[in-house]
Amino acid sequence: MYGITITELISKMDLKNLTPELDTEKIVLSHPEVNRPALQLTGFYDHFDNERVQMIGNVELAYLAGLTKERRLAMYDKLISSKIPCIVFCRDQQPEPDVLALCNYYGVPCLKSGKTTSDTMAEIIRWLKAKLAPCISIHGVLVDVFGEGVLITGESGIGKSEAALELIKRGHRLVSDDVVEIRKVSDETLVGSAPEITRYFIELRGIGIIDVKTLFGVESVKDTQSIDMVIQLEEWDKDREYDRLGLEEQYTEFLGNKVVCHKIPVRPGRNLAIIVESAAVNYRQKKMGYNAARELYNRVQANIARKSE
Repeated sequence: MYGITITELISKMDLKNLTPELDTEKIVLSHPEVNRPALQLTGFYDHFDNERVQMIGNVELAYLAGLTKERRLAMYDKLISSKIPCIVFCRDQQPEPDVLALCNYYGVPCLKSGKTTSDTMAEIIRWLKAKLAPCISIHGVLVDVFGEGVLITGESGIGKSEAALELIKRGHRLVSDDVVEIRKVSDETLVGSAPEITRYFIELRGIGIIDVKTLFGVESVKDTQSIDMVIQLEEWDKDREYDRLGLEEQYTEFLGNKVVCHKIPVRPGRNLAIIVESAAVNYRQKKMGYNAARELYNRVQANIARKSE
């Protein structure tokens, strides 16, 4: 897990910085959650997580408005002095000058959002969870095929990039070539993206580097994609038994999350792009409740039963 600076938060969420004197580049967020400090403003600080973004909405402001000025500033002082990373006022609410003075004194950025409190919270939490999620980098190619995120892996030179290029020509979208950054955003979801330096580029042996976005247009690339299945390419071995029915799903694991995995033997004459497309469509069918292998198995069993009568 790495940190997100307040400067990045301000830029991404389109927040207004009410304390420009403070250096927001040096203040780092390491917690993906947000706190509305209603209880803290009443003086209750048990179980208070001061690493979270603190957000002030109508409820908190309505409560504070009923206090005397001395009591109100005392509550603000205790909150802001608790080493919080920042405080956000929503619905374009303007904090009192004394509050801004406290923020400057304690070095806590005071920010303002024009959106509702619930919308601002949801956006910040979603973005922080994605950015602060556990992350690994693996060697592979990630492509969006019919809306399914297909991670193509295999030894260097086996044809991953060539398969991705053919998929792009067939209307699918590239997310990352060569290196894929995988983030665990929940116990069910893995999201893949490209490192900034290699985004939209593909390396083809014998040709070199090509810019997919420039050659095929913006509709041929995508910044992030959930990883739904893995296609593992491997050299064809005539002495090895390969699964020909697919009755039992095989899985691989990233960051503790299991992902469906198909091992595809590679030899001259096999159209990898068509195979990857078919695997993606078949996976989607299974999600919708139809399993072709199971259907064939049931038909065979029914036929055997009829003949034995």
